[in-house]
Amino acid sequence: MKLHKNTFIILCINTLIFSSCQSQPKTGAIMKNRIAAYSGKFYEENPSQLKKELDSLFAQAKPNQGLKPIAIISPHAGYVFSGKTAASAFNQLDTSQHYENIFVLAPSHHVLNRGAALYTKGNYETPLGEVKVNTTLCKELIKKEPSLFSENDVAQEEEHALEVQLPFLQYKLGNKFQLVPIVVMTDNADECKQMATALLPYFNDSNLFVISSDMSHYPTFDDANRVDHETIHAILTGNADTLLKITSDEKNPSVKNLYTRLCGKYPVLVLMYMTQAWHHYSYQLIAYSNSAQSIYGDKQRVVGYGAFAVVNENKTNKDKEIHFTEEEKQWMLALARNTIEYYLKGESMPAMTIPDDSLLHQPMGAFVSLYKKGQLRGCIGTFRAEEPLYKIIEEMAIASATHDYRFDPVELDEMKDITIEISVLTPLKKINHINEIVLGKHGIYITKGGRSGTFLPQVADKTNWTVEEFLGYCAQDKAGIGWNGWKDADIYTYEAIVFGE
Repeated sequence: MKLHKNTFIILCINTLIFSSCQSQPKTGAIMKNRIAAYSGKFYEENPSQLKKELDSLFAQAKPNQGLKPIAIISPHAGYVFSGKTAASAFNQLDTSQHYENIFVLAPSHHVLNRGAALYTKGNYETPLGEVKVNTTLCKELIKKEPSLFSENDVAQEEEHALEVQLPFLQYKLGNKFQLVPIVVMTDNADECKQMATALLPYFNDSNLFVISSDMSHYPTFDDANRVDHETIHAILTGNADTLLKITSDEKNPSVKNLYTRLCGKYPVLVLMYMTQAWHHYSYQLIAYSNSAQSIYGDKQRVVGYGAFAVVNENKTNKDKEIHFTEEEKQWMLALARNTIEYYLKGESMPAMTIPDDSLLHQPMGAFVSLYKKGQLRGCIGTFRAEEPLYKIIEEMAIASATHDYRFDPVELDEMKDITIEISVLTPLKKINHINEIVLGKHGIYITKGGRSGTFLPQVADKTNWTVEEFLGYCAQDKAGIGWNGWKDADIYTYEAIVFGE
């Protein structure tokens, strides 16, 4: 397949064909496979070329983080745009596990109707071979919930958002899995909740759920980054109401050309309603990118892409303590200092070698704090865990020295009097009551009405505040929502591994 720019100019088809026609299965109907309609358009149609394309994408993708997800969220644009991000999601799969069924939930870009469309006529085909559809299970769902599940040939046969996920699954798992293809046609949140209830019995460790969704369509590059990170935060809460609230401004005129924040919002809602039913699942961001980062991209008209993993907090290794060796801690401190000093000199810093098995390659958030003779001289950080830790430290070191609005930029001759402290952060965890906050152990992140603020765990140790003072000062001085603003805000805790010079 030749990759012409015009081939991929439509990153995600958004025209809806309003339809009420539904083709019901007939007794003795001839089986008919769903052919690969988008090979040669969204991805390579030649099997060997497709294999090479996937080899390249997975080689560039984020590595497996030991999460063993029960669900992933993956983008569905042309592979030249979103393929590396999608591969980052599929890289998280436990390839040693045998999945009874893989449920792929995709939005419908062609049919707006009630519920979701299933496929019972045959199997799915891609250039990599035939994917067996669990037609028995599909028919059972239609029989049990006819108001939610039905057959719709247009929705299934013309939908790219489901098809483009399959080569990634075949690459990781071969053709040894059964597919349950679900194209979500509804734009009604209550129907999504009903679908979640119907699918909940299958939401277990024996099955995998793949949710297909791109992010913002079609703002400028800067607006896409801002809007997408707001949506990412909403997804990471795992709360359907939060996602509905953040996506309610999709037609906001202040964001030019924003068609949607999340084209697969309704499949994502189905997933969220399922995870909320059990209360012990968390959402992890694996990677983020947008179409402007492709050689075929345009910074004036951007589509965003996110890769997420949903993990069982009772089983995942993610919640185990992270331990850095003393050598790694000293390496990070040296990296922060050297980065600042070379930056202030206007010189490029020499590359530093990192062992392949080091935790520094893992995506983690971090803060870098600078102290001059014991007094704070700068502190900036991020919860964003999209890049390797060592890159985050480089970025935050420069930011803390030059972009903390509370202080003048650090001068090079000051560095001899400055000591550096690094705080590596664990993922955010939403709390339901302030009694869950342990002073000295937990940092807090407060968000309300688009404003947010945080205090690192060590702030409580240095101030001897009560929990309510900790929250009050953060709400007032950091988030700017007033002393009592925390009382109706979303509150998250996190822990930090803190070390310094």
